[in-house]
Amino acid sequence: MDFFEKNIFADKIFYHVYPLGLGNCPRNNDFHQCAGNFFEVFAQDLDRIKKLGCNAIYFGPIFESSRHGYDTLDYYYIDRRLGNNQSFKDFCGLAHQKGFSIVLDGVFNHTGRDFFAFKDIQHNGRDSLYKDWYLNLNFERRSNYGDCFDYDGWAGCKDLVKLNLMNDDVQNHIFGAVKYWIDEYKIDGLRLDTADVIDGRFLEKLGDFCRTLNPDFWLMGEVVHGDYNKWCNSKRLDSVTNYQIYSALYSSVDNFNFYELSFNLEREFSEERGLYKYAPLYSFLDNHDVNRVGSVVKNPQNHLYMIYALMFAIPGIPSIYYGSEFGIKGQRGQYDDFQLRPSLPPFSDVPDFAKPGFDGQFLADAISCFSELRKKSEALKYGNYKTEYISNKQFVFSRNYKNERVLVICNCDFEKACIKMNMSNSDKYEDMLSHKIYSKEDFNNFEIGKCDVRFLLKI
Repeated sequence: MDFFEKNIFADKIFYHVYPLGLGNCPRNNDFHQCAGNFFEVFAQDLDRIKKLGCNAIYFGPIFESSRHGYDTLDYYYIDRRLGNNQSFKDFCGLAHQKGFSIVLDGVFNHTGRDFFAFKDIQHNGRDSLYKDWYLNLNFERRSNYGDCFDYDGWAGCKDLVKLNLMNDDVQNHIFGAVKYWIDEYKIDGLRLDTADVIDGRFLEKLGDFCRTLNPDFWLMGEVVHGDYNKWCNSKRLDSVTNYQIYSALYSSVDNFNFYELSFNLEREFSEERGLYKYAPLYSFLDNHDVNRVGSVVKNPQNHLYMIYALMFAIPGIPSIYYGSEFGIKGQRGQYDDFQLRPSLPPFSDVPDFAKPGFDGQFLADAISCFSELRKKSEALKYGNYKTEYISNKQFVFSRNYKNERVLVICNCDFEKACIKMNMSNSDKYEDMLSHKIYSKEDFNNFEIGKCDVRFLLKI
């Protein structure tokens, strides 16, 4: 049994939510308003999300913060704009009852300027008991906010003050919060914000601590660049965000260049040279930081079906970003990400989401089908990867696990295509959607429709 199969979340399909946006919350926390009702409202959508095929929910920041959630004020309390601890506890109970795992955003690399330890340093300066909680405090110069000291901000952003994660008191505070959410709310995992800049020693300590409380607790890190094996291993994290392949999933289809996707899949997952062939990476097409796939694809009506099929077919843990299952659009602004994190009308009003002429319900129904295929197939969940045929507009690869083999056949052209594949005389395959049976003769000139994907199971 390899690292991938041992990873309990390898069978998950995520629904990713940015709560402060979806809940249409005030952009600034006044710290006085009554608790919001986000969790009560969102709970009404759980059955639809389950029908979509998802069995795990990843919430963007929900801890008390000043503005966007990544500027944490208190790790022990729910942001009042969303609700309170009790409303979240009630939600967790219901979600678990319906079969969902719950993963929270752990923003441990930095805090906001309203965090109690930072406020104490502002008040007491060099005499603060918390002056060692942050990295590179310098009392010889002022910050650009006029504080009597300077400090490190994440990526130079002084609103996000970098914690000294190797400080014992900081670790005790964070680990205490993690224990609280695990013990009292039974959360199932954490997504670690900016994991690629967090000290690896902290990740190892956090991993040991969480798995002592729950051996099946899942840790996933946001990693944009670098060798994923540095973070994704048995000592640190169970998974990381697969930024190295997410854009290839749509650009290869949109630009009629399957060589781009094939190259990346070979590099990451092939048996011969795959860098991450045992790593259960977190797959996505869009999220709260990048443009919606419905905005970047030139032919969404023709190609979104295939792009989502590919995400469910390749190695990895698939995720759907809220609303994108209907093909909604959203692009980053020059100075903010609000268009990526919108509030939305009730999901029953599907036509209002998609642009004119796009059948959003068709895409959502297709995702439900892909989810069902993946849940039923050990090869799609755990199998290795092998390229079987490649051209600019046609692509065939296989997923193989123990005695199960699945062929994924793709045609991104706007015309039907014929593909010649060499098969053994005894090989027979069943279309996992139509249940049509194919034998060797059929693969001598395999016909596939325009912008179509086939999942064929060897029988």
